[in-house]
Amino acid sequence: MAPMESDTALEAGDRAPEFELEGTDGETYELADFADSEALLVVFTCNHCPYAKAKFDLLNDLAAEYEEVAVVGINPNDAEEYPEDSLEKMREYVDDGTIQYDAYLRDESQAVAREYGAVCTPDPFLFAREDESFRLVYQGRLDDALSPDEDASRYHVREAIDAVLEGQSVDLEWEPSRGCSIKWREE
Repeated sequence: MAPMESDTALEAGDRAPEFELEGTDGETYELADFADSEALLVVFTCNHCPYAKAKFDLLNDLAAEYEEVAVVGINPNDAEEYPEDSLEKMREYVDDGTIQYDAYLRDESQAVAREYGAVCTPDPFLFAREDESFRLVYQGRLDDALSPDEDASRYHVREAIDAVLEGQSVDLEWEPSRGCSIKWREE
């Protein structure tokens, strides 16, 4: 398994692409459902990738600590080829407390991952609410631990979130996230 690095098509200031996706709770979620949040952290992730699994606790902590930030996991992987990433398994991860994000959504068609330009798991995108829309302020590493067995010493995503909540610009270099490739369905 060779690690992939993210390379989004979105640029700073771009609006968050719209989505309508099923959550593990059976509800359908749209971007507007998070409009009350000051910031939105969208992370393309999955259940089986060791890189994604290594960030579960960090994402759970962010969802618990920052009331003003919606933490949304989106799983785009081909569940037919990777059954661990099925909606049923996603529900199990939420039900047993492994995943405690504000929402864990299934991108069955993979259209949302393509629209965001996501390429790996995890692949995080932080948006700040501006004038009734979310604008991209950071896309890059969650932290400086680049392999699943490393411990982080710097949390880029926390620095970015703190800057947004303090009304400051995010002054971080966008270093690519690293993880397993998104498992695209063969067309």
